[in-house]
Amino acid sequence: MNLSFFDQFSSPSLLGIPLILISLTFPALLLPTPGNRWITNRLSTLQLWFINLITKQLMITLDKKGHKWALILTSLMIFLLLINLLGLLPYTFTPTTQLSMNLALAFPLWLATLLTGLRNQPSASLGHLLPEGTPTPLIPALILIETTSLLIRPLALGVRLTANLTAGHLLIQLISTATMALFSTMPVISLLTLLILFLLTILEVAVAMIQAYVFVLLLSLYLQENI
Repeated sequence: MNLSFFDQFSSPSLLGIPLILISLTFPALLLPTPGNRWITNRLSTLQLWFINLITKQLMITLDKKGHKWALILTSLMIFLLLINLLGLLPYTFTPTTQLSMNLALAFPLWLATLLTGLRNQPSASLGHLLPEGTPTPLIPALILIETTSLLIRPLALGVRLTANLTAGHLLIQLISTATMALFSTMPVISLLTLLILFLLTILEVAVAMIQAYVFVLLLSLYLQENI
């Protein structure tokens, strides 16, 4: 059976039942289980330090009103980070390569930030659609442009995450296929492509972490505009 390079992005299924929901629960297995003590071993200490670091970085751009979102933003960051990293393991599936899932995460959170601004400060939120000092003839065009840029924000969030992870997975598969194909005929070239594959894998680990951070950071910036 011949498989295309894009078959790795199709949702796995068993007896016709999609297994994407099961794959979404895997990150929860890596989190520390609640107990009587906050810190039980070195692993939990490292995890708590990492969660504290993420929370501090995300809350830097927000004032005190935005700190109410700390739990949901930090949880989303850890969720995306673990899913992206687990997707780099062999014979695994990366749910964040699905545009539908990324839009399902981006759109409700973007809408929540927008509605928060319209409820708390409607004048300031609507004022973003028209920069101060705009010439009168340009007002309709600028309102249309700013409204369009506002509405495509969740689409940009989802497409950015999907495109970066999809491109990285395709590059890894292309280079690994070339490495295996050249091993029997040109072993020296095969070793060179293997080195490139190793460096690309390190790069993809960094991309997986950066894209999860960028996704949540942009949401926090959208939130800061509306509080």
